[in-house]
Amino acid sequence: MKKIFEIARWEYVEKIRTKSFIISLIITPFVIILFSIIPTMLSEDNPETTRIFGLLDETNISFTDLTQELSQYKLKNHQPVYLLINLNVNEKSFDENQNDADKKVIAGSIDGYILIYKMQNDSLGLEFRGRNFSSSQDITRFETALNNIALKQQLKANNINPQIINFNKNKISFNQIKITDSGGSNTDFLSVFYTSIIFIVLLTLMIIYSGQMLVRSLLEEKSNRLIEILISSCKSEELLTGKIIGLTALGLTQIIIWTFIAMVLTGINVISTNSLQNIPEILVYLILGYLFYTSLLVGIGSVVSTEQEAQQVTSYLSMILIIPIVIILPAMQNPQSDLIKILSFIPLTLPSVMILKLNITNITILEFAITVIIMIISIFLTITISAKIFKIGILYYDKMPTLKELKNWIFQK
Repeated sequence: MKKIFEIARWEYVEKIRTKSFIISLIITPFVIILFSIIPTMLSEDNPETTRIFGLLDETNISFTDLTQELSQYKLKNHQPVYLLINLNVNEKSFDENQNDADKKVIAGSIDGYILIYKMQNDSLGLEFRGRNFSSSQDITRFETALNNIALKQQLKANNINPQIINFNKNKISFNQIKITDSGGSNTDFLSVFYTSIIFIVLLTLMIIYSGQMLVRSLLEEKSNRLIEILISSCKSEELLTGKIIGLTALGLTQIIIWTFIAMVLTGINVISTNSLQNIPEILVYLILGYLFYTSLLVGIGSVVSTEQEAQQVTSYLSMILIIPIVIILPAMQNPQSDLIKILSFIPLTLPSVMILKLNITNITILEFAITVIIMIISIFLTITISAKIFKIGILYYDKMPTLKELKNWIFQK
């Protein structure tokens, strides 16, 4: 036991001193937070100057009505966001007006223009033409304004007061409340999405980074024959257990520091307190998932002999780890789907999927207990199998073993 903890201490101290670990420890959480905040900031960012758009129309949409509809949007200095100019020249045909409008866009005299034309079924055809794609916010505003004008004209044609459209603008909206045993909490799609993806990405980065560090460390020890010196002074089982404990302690260090950073950012309102409501359960899955993949990588990493083989091993596992990130949107829409249920009981995807489910639905104590037991059993079996592979693999040089050889290593007494 003394040798195991000595190896674990050596593994921990050697890895925690590296510059790459220190940089990733500090930079990684801030990068993830920036990726979470920047999209929201960009989506809410308003232009600082008035933009000029044209209107080219062969229907009876009123230029004055459209200008009035768009006048409600203001800059911070209370100037209009949009300045609309009429591109219809009566002396010219519609095609000639369109050619002139295109030339103005290319010359930069206008930012773009709205083209309205009649279709064969008497419906309106709408196009936005510009050198660049306009933002979704602009397009939504243009569509809303044109729909309001068309509706008002239809109401007038049927002798209905068009002011009734103002009632339609007062939309009824829902606040989503997630009910738990401790009560209800306000939530929304974006906060749940970002909270889920932050923790899943943290787990993924921890495993990928630690996995690469472990595999390269084993490769280096095999290359310079240091592994033979270590084996001569201790048993292979002691070396494997020590490495797992050392790397797990390294992962816990990351989790503790990142949790502290999250608490500080919560205190200054950078991230929501709702993001931390399931922290105890999330930490359980983070630790179990990290321990499972570490045990798996110790066994797999012991058989690699080249840098290329090491990259292949970590890249295959990275593809598996990305699965929960890929399915996060459909999972949020349907957390009780059969696919989510299956993935929540497979050890390779269980930690990430359960972290996702914790944020989007209520997890029963029974489901929590079952998934934790599955992970503990999986970790035990993985360590047992990895120990058999590790015992021979660390002294296996020149080439990767075949599946038949691995099978013999695992089942031999």
